[in-house]
Amino acid sequence: MTSAATMLIQYLEDHSDEFLHNWRKEIKISENDIYKKEVLSNGLKMFQLVKSAIEKPLSEEKITILAHKTALERVNAHMNISEFVYNVNIGKSIIIKWVSNSGIELQELQPLIEEINTLFDRFSYLAVRKYTEIKEQQLQEKELYIDQTHKERLTILGQMSSSFVHEFRNPLTSIIGFTKLLQNDHPELPYLDIMQHELEQLNYRISQFLHVSRKDLIDSTREEILLTDHLEETIEFLYPSLLDGDVAIEFQCREDLKVLGNRDELRQVFLNLIMNSIDALQEMEGHRQINVSCDEREGKTNLKISNNGPRIKEETIGAIFEPFYTTKDLGTGIGLYICKKLIEKHGGEITCQSNEEWTTFTIGIPVESNVAM
Repeated sequence: MTSAATMLIQYLEDHSDEFLHNWRKEIKISENDIYKKEVLSNGLKMFQLVKSAIEKPLSEEKITILAHKTALERVNAHMNISEFVYNVNIGKSIIIKWVSNSGIELQELQPLIEEINTLFDRFSYLAVRKYTEIKEQQLQEKELYIDQTHKERLTILGQMSSSFVHEFRNPLTSIIGFTKLLQNDHPELPYLDIMQHELEQLNYRISQFLHVSRKDLIDSTREEILLTDHLEETIEFLYPSLLDGDVAIEFQCREDLKVLGNRDELRQVFLNLIMNSIDALQEMEGHRQINVSCDEREGKTNLKISNNGPRIKEETIGAIFEPFYTTKDLGTGIGLYICKKLIEKHGGEITCQSNEEWTTFTIGIPVESNVAM
């Protein structure tokens, strides 16, 4: 140890009370900090480390022990790390100021000042890094808990809805069957078309819950589907809803465009997206328009369903395909979630874009898909 180092250590020991007093006056300690006494104790320990570092270079372990202890206390105190960094910088500034006034020649003092700076910088780095690691771990644990809770919620919903829906679907099937018989035997009876349509809509909603109640979407038979015919049938089925909602619809699709898929599942997706568009358009005055178009690009069908209804906010678009997320007062929040799962099952993807003029849902499905269905 050099004579300058010996002189500086003695100088700091002689003025330690003054140094610590000045540091305590300058630092920030929150009234809610449960580790107030530890803040002062850690400052004293850091002062001892400074004297040790002047005597000889410190091992990483000694700095790490105090840094990690301090970081854990900051986390447990629920305090922002910026307050800690501020207090460390105050301590460094005061020590450098005192050291500069020690009377030791600058040429001998400079390497000692560099050693002190290195110690404080290393201490801050290790403490902030540990603080960040702990915070990230807590966040991951919280996200895991939320994810597990969410899965439990889905399981409970599945059990409840599966039991309820199966009991409800049996009499509904009978009612649909008898309505069709009445329609065949007495075609002149009024309102049967409306009844049939509403019963089909109810059956469709029940199918949605059945999909959610299962752990995964069940396997289903695929076939070659002429997309134009399938979409025209869907639009025709929804004609009463379009008429009732005062909605105009324009349909353009290549007549030869075919996909491999499950007819009922794709129909469910088309029904949901068009029904959602009809519902959205009820929130606006004036002309209500839905455009349905499809073409083929890069081996995929590109089906677009657009409406000129209210814009979906950018922050909302990222959540609309999540289960149970809904902006409707009486919505279930499972329709778009099921659409996404069904399209992904077909090896495709579904996206949404929205601006002040149009909201567009785009579905891409491989024309020739090898996805196991």
